[in-house]
Amino acid sequence: MRLFHFSDHPDISRFVPRPPIVAAARPPGLEWLSGPLVWAIEEGRQAMYLFPRDCPRILLWPTQRTTEEDLERWFGRSTARILAHVEWAWFERLRSGRLYRYELPPGPFESIQDAGMWVARETVEPVAMEVIDDLPAALADQGVELRIMPSLTPLKDVWDSSLHASGIRLRNAAGWA
Repeated sequence: MRLFHFSDHPDISRFVPRPPIVAAARPPGLEWLSGPLVWAIEEGRQAMYLFPRDCPRILLWPTQRTTEEDLERWFGRSTARILAHVEWAWFERLRSGRLYRYELPPGPFESIQDAGMWVARETVEPVAMEVIDDLPAALADQGVELRIMPSLTPLKDVWDSSLHASGIRLRNAAGWA
């Protein structure tokens, strides 16, 4: 298994656990996920983080329970593995952005059983770092179809579908609140 952390900083020698900038509401027993942690994403879900750090985005993919109706409504004729929706206001930053993909050793990490995310409660040193300077091409390599929209708000009801929907940095989306 390979785990990654994406950053816009090229010189990270150690990842030290830190609390999130904005803590999410957690169900009873999972409050510790709002504490100091090092976050990583498994290789198969890395497309979620091939974006500038603060870029709001919604990614969709089918699950075993996805209905044909939801596939038709949201994917149409697309054969993409994942759909990624981004606002036009962020497109130039996405097009010209650069990221650093740090590979982290899996040993100290535990799965949180949510969309390929893993956490460590201790400091972690990366085992490798790769520069990604063409984010749209990296997304395409991951089987992602990029959809650019004026606003992400028309997608609010996707969470009522049978698709998996991941919304990241939505606090930065126009009119989301």
